[in-house]
Amino acid sequence: MIITPGKLNLCDVRKIRSLDGNFNLAEDYKINVEASYNCIQEFCREGITVYGVNTGFGRLANTVIPIEQLNQLQLRLIASHACGVGEPLDESIVRIMMMLKINTLAQGYSGVSTELIERLMYMYQSCAHPVVPSMGSVGASGDLAPLAHMALPLLGLGEVNFNGEELSGAKWLAMNKMPPIELQAKEGLSLINGTQASCAMLIEALIHAEHIFAAATVAGAMSVYAAGGALSSFVPEINNLTGHRGQSLVANQILHLLSQALGNKDMPPSGRVQDPYSLRCQPQVMGACLDILNEVGHTISAEINSVTDNPLVFPKEQKVISGGNFHAEYLAFAADKLALAISEIGALSERRISMLLDSSLSGLPPFLTEESGLNSGFMIPHVTAAALASANKTLAHPCSVDSIPTSANQEDHVSMSAFGAYRLKQILEHTSHIVGIELLAAVRGVYFHKPMTSQSELKNIFEHIVVETNFRTTDYMFSPDLIKVADMVISGDFMSAVSSLSLPTL
Repeated sequence: MIITPGKLNLCDVRKIRSLDGNFNLAEDYKINVEASYNCIQEFCREGITVYGVNTGFGRLANTVIPIEQLNQLQLRLIASHACGVGEPLDESIVRIMMMLKINTLAQGYSGVSTELIERLMYMYQSCAHPVVPSMGSVGASGDLAPLAHMALPLLGLGEVNFNGEELSGAKWLAMNKMPPIELQAKEGLSLINGTQASCAMLIEALIHAEHIFAAATVAGAMSVYAAGGALSSFVPEINNLTGHRGQSLVANQILHLLSQALGNKDMPPSGRVQDPYSLRCQPQVMGACLDILNEVGHTISAEINSVTDNPLVFPKEQKVISGGNFHAEYLAFAADKLALAISEIGALSERRISMLLDSSLSGLPPFLTEESGLNSGFMIPHVTAAALASANKTLAHPCSVDSIPTSANQEDHVSMSAFGAYRLKQILEHTSHIVGIELLAAVRGVYFHKPMTSQSELKNIFEHIVVETNFRTTDYMFSPDLIKVADMVISGDFMSAVSSLSLPTL
């Protein structure tokens, strides 16, 4: 795939984030890059003071560095800022970080050499992924610590994951017969200044959120079928009256799944005057979540092509301008919104599980089991779902409002985008288990309610889950099945069933 710098889109990112997904830059990118690099070099020769080029950093910006120490300044910057802690980020996230950093630098506003970009590209294309600790960024002044760890192997420092093995940066360079790169003026700062770590974590979370959204839509339709819910809640006549696009899309998708499963016949009467909200209000709740997913996708689409280091170089005007594009408030807000949406998907799914187990509401055997009493059925899987849904409430607390000043109050307002994006991993894991439990419960409910006879997406999913799990109507050890179906959910196994939904990275 050939990428024009500044023209990356989420579909491209989704395709090339995998281990076998590679890209090259359009050849003419070098024109702008070389112009901005030459501009910085000229400023250095003339002794013009420019932040981050020949000065210290942060509160030390007033300290001027002699020209003979500029290369050492950049090297020490990377080494001193590589102080992240915690478990390493997933390789897929590091891969996205590298891709986004290349896309930013190659636009020609950062003052770096083409050699630096090509070295970073080589590391990416070789699937050598720097080991990047997950914690240490406050999402302003750039994701300094994570991006410094990403840059270390270029200097023969740090570690990389390569072919399933962790190697030192020095060993990886030696294997490739490359010397450590000698950073030029501003290049170290350009590498670590930016929002690429926060953005990469948020992109990975959005992709998995789409997978969970698809599975929850399927699970919701299956629960309606199992409980004999009314199809009238999903008809266009009512759902097109609110003006919310997500609501109409979700209603149409669920109606399609149910109508197909019923062979376009009516659902047998349930005896309820109205269905519980967890069935009836799926278009309103899941539609709102879908709209948030698309809003987050819009924010990310802008951010991945934004130039977010500082200062920025404008060679035509022979100017270097300091600003604050590294401040990741947009991403912090997007991460908080996504946390709310994923948590609500799980909260609604947990309510449907509870409804299926309550025979007075669902009309199904108590706790979805034969001989209840002797068998506990789905009593405790529901407790697990409730525990996870409740944990999500705490994790969904907004991170963007929790600013903390750093760098002796020079950097006195930060976004906390990195942690806002990082905690999404746990919310996603919780919600994948909740939705997985609902799928298992709904499949058992369908078994008790009415076998599916019409060939349909729901019937295929019903049969797939029955075959892939230890399906039975009496007690057994649930845990392996809970893990297996949660893996199906977060891996995107149910995406093809909801192809009419508009998801941002597809």
